[in-house]
Amino acid sequence: MASSQTVYLKDYRPPPFWIKSTELKFQLGEEGTLVSSRLAIERNTAADSADDLILDAEQMTVLSVSLDGADLPPVRWQHKNQKLLIQGVGDAFVIECQSLIHPESNTSLNGLYRSRGMFCSQCEPHGFRTITPYIDRPDVLSVFSVRIEGDAAAYPVLLSNGNLVEKGALPEGKHYAQWHDPFPKPAYLFALVAGNLDRVEDRFTTMSGRDVDLHIYVESKDLNKVSHAMESLKQAMFWDEQKYGREYDLDLFMIVAVDDFNMGAMENKGLNIFNTSAVLADPQITTDARYLWIQAVVAHEYFHNWSGNRVTCRDWFQLSLKEGFTVFRDGQFSADLNSSEVKRIESVSGLKAHQFAEDAGPLAHPVQPPSYQEINNFYTSTVYEKGAEIVSMQANLLGPESFRRGTDLYFERFDGQAVTIEDFVGCMAEVSGLDMTQFMNWYRQAGTPVVDAKDSYDASTKTYRLKLRQSCPATPESKHKQPFVIPVRLGLVGADGDIAFVAEGGGVPVQETLLTLDQVEQEFVFTSIAEHPTPSLLRDLSAPVKLHYPWQDEQLARIARRDSNGFNRWEAAQQLASRAIDKLANGSSVSAAEPLLSLYSELLAQFRDNPALTAKMLPLPSLDALAEQYSQINLDSLYKARNTLRQHLSAALEGEFEQLFLANQTDVPYAANAEQIAQRALKNSALGWWMATASPAAIRASVEQFSGASNMTDRTAALIALVNCPGAQAHAQSSLATFYRDWKHEPLAVNQWLSVQASCDLPGGLQRVQELLHHEAFDIRNPNKVRSVVGSFCTLNPDNFHNTDGSGYRFLADKVLELDRLNPQTASRMVNPLSRWRRFSTPRAELMRTELMRLSAVDLSPDLREIVDKSLA
Repeated sequence: MASSQTVYLKDYRPPPFWIKSTELKFQLGEEGTLVSSRLAIERNTAADSADDLILDAEQMTVLSVSLDGADLPPVRWQHKNQKLLIQGVGDAFVIECQSLIHPESNTSLNGLYRSRGMFCSQCEPHGFRTITPYIDRPDVLSVFSVRIEGDAAAYPVLLSNGNLVEKGALPEGKHYAQWHDPFPKPAYLFALVAGNLDRVEDRFTTMSGRDVDLHIYVESKDLNKVSHAMESLKQAMFWDEQKYGREYDLDLFMIVAVDDFNMGAMENKGLNIFNTSAVLADPQITTDARYLWIQAVVAHEYFHNWSGNRVTCRDWFQLSLKEGFTVFRDGQFSADLNSSEVKRIESVSGLKAHQFAEDAGPLAHPVQPPSYQEINNFYTSTVYEKGAEIVSMQANLLGPESFRRGTDLYFERFDGQAVTIEDFVGCMAEVSGLDMTQFMNWYRQAGTPVVDAKDSYDASTKTYRLKLRQSCPATPESKHKQPFVIPVRLGLVGADGDIAFVAEGGGVPVQETLLTLDQVEQEFVFTSIAEHPTPSLLRDLSAPVKLHYPWQDEQLARIARRDSNGFNRWEAAQQLASRAIDKLANGSSVSAAEPLLSLYSELLAQFRDNPALTAKMLPLPSLDALAEQYSQINLDSLYKARNTLRQHLSAALEGEFEQLFLANQTDVPYAANAEQIAQRALKNSALGWWMATASPAAIRASVEQFSGASNMTDRTAALIALVNCPGAQAHAQSSLATFYRDWKHEPLAVNQWLSVQASCDLPGGLQRVQELLHHEAFDIRNPNKVRSVVGSFCTLNPDNFHNTDGSGYRFLADKVLELDRLNPQTASRMVNPLSRWRRFSTPRAELMRTELMRLSAVDLSPDLREIVDKSLA
């Protein structure tokens, strides 16, 4: 396999040539596709350039090359080492190439590939160079015109970016479509789809009065499953106009749903290509969580039209410029349309489980790294989720009005350009007058900062002092860190809730303030406080840091009960549960859980006050979240302690959980709105707790819910409860058989069916997964199926995956090797659980390392090689 070379940010140089216009012609074939290109190129006078032109050209056969209409003899051009070298070009010229590619044998799902009878493209980051010779880098923007020719019966739909200019019939049963995109774009935003698809149509009128046609293309059988995606698209278009003043620019916006796709979706200009899992929705096959995810993904890709397409990245070191910013934007959108508290809790849960873990391991890297080897491995939680948190901190520091002025300036100044993270932050500094120099440490330093907090209260002077100190652990790129700028949103909570205080410097009393910690250590003083307060620190996780504060159980309970900030109430409940689990893991009796038991009892009695938040506060912290609190993970003790706590709470509150379950039954027709989602979440959380007792009544309730469910949310919740209950295995097997019989024709429902079984934590998990791999429903070439089985087992089933005999690790290594021959991107993302081997106690650590060594000893793709080598370094 090809080797990779390290790319350095410091080595960036402007391109020696610009491609002003790109004309492409595709002649789609069953055994090879002919691609013809016509590139109008100009020398970049601001860059160093030679007399020769070098184009990226991978995995193709270059058949001919012409310069300004004259065919070039072979002595004038060479195609080797994945480059096309053309000698003796001028300052302005036209290059025409004809190449042969083979989408029909492309299993990587990268570039142009054919799958399930459909042609599809994925060009970010470097897929376009496998389609036609090109300067394939994001700072080369070009106006594209595309002609697609194919068999009219096999491929009645021919799509590309922009607006449809012309279409018609051709001899021998073929036809063509001509597309033109008037907005210059980099090659990574090119898209092509050809297949037998139907479409759903709608229309949106922009704030300036233009009508935009909206088309979503799917297989005919799925036409009834796109209304939610279409409504989400219109909501996103309206929201972006209202929130950011951004109007859509083309006359047509298209989405295509593809079953074989490496990612969730791709924002290609005017032609978004989506994984079917991010588009198709129906109550019978889609859970509430998936409804919300589809809404967010549709919005995310649409928002890219400005934050990524109209203003794009200069180079891939700036990836978070578009992804972090757009994740932040889709988070705002979801919060505005649904529960802002729930959205923030879900975002932070993912951040702590994945990004904090990434920061603490060998794959840690800055949001803007100094170098990379394989750009495909750079699509990480750090770039996306931590990048979004960094944008959120800027929004907090500037305030809503200044932040909007900053984004307006950014979009207007850099429209049609490829820019940098520094350009974005510079706009924020310009409109606010803030010096953002130190703030850039968030982009340039890896690691999760730690904030240590200490406080004191003087009743005689009614003065509260808070001392904050920051530090950051060493990471692979740097042992010593410069101080970060850390916004700390603070409230003070008394016996009856939030209390007013006067912030340092005087002024009117407030109930919340934003502190800025930009030194290693700072003290903040607050006055006019009538009682000893409990600090509500980092409200809404105002910075992506770990907080150390000497909490007492009664303080956490006060925050969980009385704080006005819903996120901090949830966080306090999680910490109270984590403390109980830690005590149990270290030999304490279940009496250590008394504060948590009291809190849960109160939550269950008052669930109607805030159903959505209560539903989030009831679940115990996941093992991943618990593990983040330890430098070395003793999985057995944590797993046992968590189960002991769960059994204790479920037994003590069995009646309350049963009543909560019954109180949230309803015959109201299904709707994926915030009120109903909260009600179902409460009901199903109660069912899960109740089933932990394995009582006949609970098992009977689960069976009845499964058989009588009117929606996939309730059906799946009941199935999970049965599958994970040792005393309900006969019912579980019967329900699994019924589920598959009824829904085997729906791939997305089958994926859930596979995941439920792969994540079941009862003994024998690996054997169940091995059986699933041989089931007719599994296909290792489909990333969705791989994630549902292999991914679910290795990330959602810790007790079985981390079996002390190492069998789970061997299984993952075997599957990764198999995948690497088919789809290196999926393989490199699947191997990550092994990369954390140093965090585990022996013998698990050594068993994980052994499997990494076994992988390292064989020939790997560059994508997988980088992850394995970094994990072992």
